[in-house]
Amino acid sequence: MISLEANEVTLKEKDMALMPVRINTNPGEKYHRKNRLWQGIPGIDRTRGGRFWRCFFSGGNDEGPDNYVAIEISDDNCETWSEPIMVVDPAGNVRAFDPCLWRTPTNELFFFWSQSYGGFDGRAGCWYSVCRNPDESPLIWTEPHRIADGVMLNKPTVLSNGDWALPICLWGHVKSDLNPDVPDCLAKMYVSKDNGETFEYRGGVDMPNRWFDESMIIEKNDGTIQMLTRRKDGIGEAFSNDGGRTWENVGKFCFGGPNSRFHIRKIHSGNILLINHWSPDNCFDKPRGDDPDYMARNNLAAFLSTDDGETWSGPLLLDERELVSYPDAVQTPDDQIYIIYDRERNVEKELLLARITEEDILQGRFVSDGSFTKRVISKLD
Repeated sequence: MISLEANEVTLKEKDMALMPVRINTNPGEKYHRKNRLWQGIPGIDRTRGGRFWRCFFSGGNDEGPDNYVAIEISDDNCETWSEPIMVVDPAGNVRAFDPCLWRTPTNELFFFWSQSYGGFDGRAGCWYSVCRNPDESPLIWTEPHRIADGVMLNKPTVLSNGDWALPICLWGHVKSDLNPDVPDCLAKMYVSKDNGETFEYRGGVDMPNRWFDESMIIEKNDGTIQMLTRRKDGIGEAFSNDGGRTWENVGKFCFGGPNSRFHIRKIHSGNILLINHWSPDNCFDKPRGDDPDYMARNNLAAFLSTDDGETWSGPLLLDERELVSYPDAVQTPDDQIYIIYDRERNVEKELLLARITEEDILQGRFVSDGSFTKRVISKLD
């Protein structure tokens, strides 16, 4: 990630990241696959009419000031995909990154992304636009709005009381002289009590070795809220018994990880789905390659808990190869689970799809008709 040093010019320009960016609904060839040099960090969702949506970010040669976020759609059950139908591409040294798609219970589609001056300016900010007619044409998007400082890569969670819980985090391990005094660098929870009309800060927690955070939130059967967060040494967790205001029992989750994104959510059955990298001994503390801090991102797998996270079935191995990462998932009304992930963002430049069922995970192998994995759904030249 290319961050910019503080100087007279950058200090003057840094607040450009606080300005809304035009929603581009006619992106043109500049953003087509043939003109992208890299791509990754995908998300996926499906609206009630059967339309699938995927997002990712790209721009420039890698992560840095030239990044933009984009959306593509499929109306044939992920067989074919459009070129970008919507792009957020800030001007100058402001970048858009870490996009997230989320369909609300009323079938509105929220598109979240983050904006920062340079790679990371110490503050960033979570933005969103809403499509209120996601299964129609032409699509209508609201003007962008900023919720708060921080980054939110993963989907909100609807709590049992109807509140939306958003895991917006302010990284603690990356500092910037552009905004050196930003308070409360925590893994945070924001809530909306009015279906996305307004958002308010509820509470936050620090965890040892937080690393880009990429938190997710689930609500346990007894009403306890569990926040899981990416750590340099695996996955961290914390629990709240007062709706996210205060957090306790900060520690490590039962699964480790190679300092990378994971996905965890309750699905239709009430069971908990986990998509994470798998190691036979749950040991990821063996650096590989030239970087002593790098741990291999391989063996992407799915797990299932039928007892509220006490025990786990699996693994169902999705992709054993190196540099497969950053899963996101959506479950369709017929209980199929679609998983999107990336592979070798700067070399193979692939976005891939898996389709599985709970029974596949319970059996540890593909037993359901129509299940598949490693399907390439986007590849750059």
